[in-house]
Amino acid sequence: AAVEGTGKSAAVAEAEDGPPTLLLAGALAVADSLKPDARPVVKQLQQRGIEVWMISGDNERTAAHIAAEAGLHAARVVAGVKPAGKLAKVQELREAGAKIGFVGDGVNDAPALAAADVGIAVGSGTDVAIETADVVLMKSSLQDVVTALHLSRVAMRRIRINFVWAFIYNVVGIPLAAGVLYPGLHIQFPPMFAGAAMALSSVSVVCSSLLLRLYQPPKPLPLARGTTVEPADPRAYGRFDSATDSEGTEVLSLRASQCSQPERANDPEAPLQAAPVASMRV
Repeated sequence: AAVEGTGKSAAVAEAEDGPPTLLLAGALAVADSLKPDARPVVKQLQQRGIEVWMISGDNERTAAHIAAEAGLHAARVVAGVKPAGKLAKVQELREAGAKIGFVGDGVNDAPALAAADVGIAVGSGTDVAIETADVVLMKSSLQDVVTALHLSRVAMRRIRINFVWAFIYNVVGIPLAAGVLYPGLHIQFPPMFAGAAMALSSVSVVCSSLLLRLYQPPKPLPLARGTTVEPADPRAYGRFDSATDSEGTEVLSLRASQCSQPERANDPEAPLQAAPVASMRV
């Protein structure tokens, strides 16, 4: 529990040393380092009014620690779920009326990527996730998620501007070309001018769209302290003896915990007897 509370998934290997005695042969803590830009990206999304959730297959303690590092509230964390659980959560949020953008990179994320309104796959992810997603980020930077959302909004705004301009242009130009002013003012629009005006309308829309080439992505927020997960010192987890060899190199020896199974069942806090079983140089 202590290891999982630091954002790591723990695996324990045990061996029988004659019943009813168990021997702790070793323990391994594995963790994926939090991306340095994760916390600033989450903050940027929240500032834009986007509700950010974290859906993970890790255990609750590990997921809660990572969520805290990323700046997510515990109520927005769903942990210990399989691919079907991720899909179910996406469907639940969609049924509640939310528009879902799901970011993933693994095979386990493929069902949720397909079910979301917009599936975003990280370029360094698996082929299955990339094939399923609607948007593929060419780099593994999470800042590109913010850029993709911002660019899509800029593009949609430009499309609306083009529609409004084309509508007004045609509402004014077509009656003039039809001679609406001729009966009263004897003003007519020659056909060759009408044809040129129609071409000018198309050119203006194309030029307006080309302004997207001047697009500037939003500036990322400065990285805050505590957004990276540093490799932990093995001594922080106890059960290590420190010594120095003849060459002056520090050697850490892992102590296997040996205890009686009935005794630990009756008293989980019973002291453990230790014996050195492995060592590592640091």
